[in-house]
Amino acid sequence: MSDYLVRGMSMDGFVKAVAIRSTELVRRGAEIQKTTPNATAAFGRALTAASMMGNMQKVENGSMTLQIKGGGPIGTIVCVSDPQGNVRGYVYEPNVPLVEKYPGKLDVGATVGTDGTLTVIRDLQMKEPYVGSVELVSGEIGDDVTAYFAQSEQTPTACALGVLIDRDQSVKVAGGYLLQLLPGAPDEVIDTLEKGIQRAGAVTAMLEQGMSPEDILGQVCGDLGIVFMETTEVSYKCYCSRDRVTGALLSLGKKELTEIVEEGKPFPVECQFCDTVYEFTPQDIQKLLSKL
Repeated sequence: MSDYLVRGMSMDGFVKAVAIRSTELVRRGAEIQKTTPNATAAFGRALTAASMMGNMQKVENGSMTLQIKGGGPIGTIVCVSDPQGNVRGYVYEPNVPLVEKYPGKLDVGATVGTDGTLTVIRDLQMKEPYVGSVELVSGEIGDDVTAYFAQSEQTPTACALGVLIDRDQSVKVAGGYLLQLLPGAPDEVIDTLEKGIQRAGAVTAMLEQGMSPEDILGQVCGDLGIVFMETTEVSYKCYCSRDRVTGALLSLGKKELTEIVEEGKPFPVECQFCDTVYEFTPQDIQKLLSKL
């Protein structure tokens, strides 16, 4: 089943909503980064959040980067989304030891840490990107995304994310939802939404029961009702190319490139976002030198 996200709005027009099934893209990201279970759970939540946030901005050729640095054993998590919600990312330390809150429940907060920040960089195709940063609340990522929207963009938000790791350490299900209140939302709407969130429970439990993103939003919004407006397929997608890698090599400068040529060995360059390896021979590097 392909991953996709669905966007909608409550019947009264006071709540914007998006939900996603991200199982396959999280599996792909974990496969590329070779993450252990705790790192997979943290990385998967970040990829899921980045997909929904990237899809929200709707700027052609723009992008959204989510960077989480909490001082935990996983180090820094970086995820980049295009305007459709396709994502790519990497973690600094994929081999994280197993830490559980209780048997069967991975401790994502301990993996990420709380001594740091969540930073959002929005490339809106203007002169300068928009950058917003907040201190981490719990390291659970969903809470931290909620805090980001409240503090940096002054938008009351509820974000829930989930990645369920199977006994064989593969990704069983992954997904999430993001709800935002629009200006003027009355207290009764807020109360209904809070009750709906509490009633719905954990995202992973809903996904494991076979609920679709539409089902999840219907469950969370409850009596508010919801009108679905857009459905978009999403995937783990990297935009690397040999030309881009060549540009990065040129930025190394004449001295370092000369050393590579003198060593006389093939020079492989692996994309940090995906498992593509670009091979450069000493002759290829010599041609680059001639351009400097």
